Amino acid sequence: MAQSLTGSRKTIKKFIIKKPRDTWRAIRKLHQEGFLIKVKKGIYRYDPIYVNKKEIEDFSPELKKLIFERDGYRCVICGRKADEGYELHVDHILPKDKGGKATLENGQTLCSICNFRKKNYNQTESGKRMFIRLCETAKRIGDKETRNFCEDILNIYEKYNINGHIEWRKKSIK
Repeated sequence: MAQSLTGSRKTIKKFIIKKPRDTWRAIRKLHQEGFLIKVKKGIYRYDPIYVNKKEIEDFSPELKKLIFERDGYRCVICGRKADEGYELHVDHILPKDKGGKATLENGQTLCSICNFRKKNYNQTESGKRMFIRLCETAKRIGDKETRNFCEDILNIYEKYNINGHIEWRKKSIK
């Protein structure tokens, strides 16, 4: 016990002495690792009982099969399929670290590309960035129909101020 307590003190002391470059990123990381509980936006608290009972649910093989079947063995974001050579994953819609459970309703099929992209953004961010890239590609190859479709979607993002921090300028794509 004394040894683990000493180790904990060293970890805490190291964290206090060496201030992280981005404090909020460090706090979010502690939350994602299960050491802090998010009370509300920007407010976290430490609960030793919660930390000791930290359980992360994963999908059972049977549940994964049901999710793959429901989604037609296709990525729900881009439509890629395993028989086209893409690796498919079953992913939590509400992430495990935010309390997402391993249920049929909280599962989705993603290709490895979309899954890794989603890990860096929330769903609407990855969607908006995906449509920006798709619009730019459509412009480059001269696909007017896809370009118009993407511009319509991106205008909806702007109309309702969804992810306003991600800039999209119609002029930059013209």
